[in-house]
Amino acid sequence: MKKNIFFFNFIFFFFLIQFLPGNISINFDGDIGKNFAPIVGFWHKAKDGNNSVYVIEGRKWKIGTLSNEIYKSVKEIYGKENPQFIRKMKSYGEFPLTVFKGIKNFTNGEISVKFKAISGRIDRAAGIAFDIKGNGDYLVIRANPLENNLIAFKLKNGKRSVIKWIRNVKTPSNIWHTLKITINGKKVEGYLNGKKYITIYTKNPISGGIGLWSKADSHVLFDDFEVIQKR
Repeated sequence: MKKNIFFFNFIFFFFLIQFLPGNISINFDGDIGKNFAPIVGFWHKAKDGNNSVYVIEGRKWKIGTLSNEIYKSVKEIYGKENPQFIRKMKSYGEFPLTVFKGIKNFTNGEISVKFKAISGRIDRAAGIAFDIKGNGDYLVIRANPLENNLIAFKLKNGKRSVIKWIRNVKTPSNIWHTLKITINGKKVEGYLNGKKYITIYTKNPISGGIGLWSKADSHVLFDDFEVIQKR
C-alpha cells in the first residue's frame, strides 16, 4: 500500500513540475556575455546612476554594422557556423539585435523588459524580438519615443514589413517604460506599461529564439529582462 502511495505521489509531483512555469529574471548586474549574444550593432554593459543596464550604443551606428562578436555569437546560439543566418543579418543591418542564449525555442509565455531611450536623431527604438529562426528571419514588437507608436514587424527574406501599427502610444525619452509580449501558439499580444495595445495572429505557432531589438542610431538602455516560459 505504501509503495502505491509513493508511486502515485511521485507521478503527481512529476507532472506538477512539468507544468510549472519557468521564470528567468536578469537585471544585468552580472556577466552579460553569459546571457546574451550580440548579433547586430554595439551592445555593452553600462551604468545608469548606480544601476547596471544593457545598452545599444547607437551613437556609433553605421548602416550594415554587424556586431564584432557575431561569429562567436552564432556558434554559441547554434553550436556551429551558420552562414545563412549571418547573410540574413547583413540584410537586416539597420536593426541592432542581441539574442538571449538561455532559451533556444520559446513557444508559450511572457517576455518583458524595461527600457529608457536616451538619444537618436533617426530613431529611438526599443523592441523585443521573438520567433528568431535559424535562417535569420524573426518577428518584433517595438516602441519608439520619436514616433509615439507601437509596431509589430516581420523581418523575412531580407525585408521588413509592418504587421500592425498602433498610433498615439507615448513613451517619452529619459523615462523608464516596460514593454511586454505574451505568446500562446499563434496568438501574440503586445503591452506597454501594463496596457495591451497589440494583438496579432501568426500563420504558424511561434517557435524560435528571443532577444532585444533596436534600430539605426538609437541609444537605449535596457533593464530587468524577464521571461515566464509556460508549457
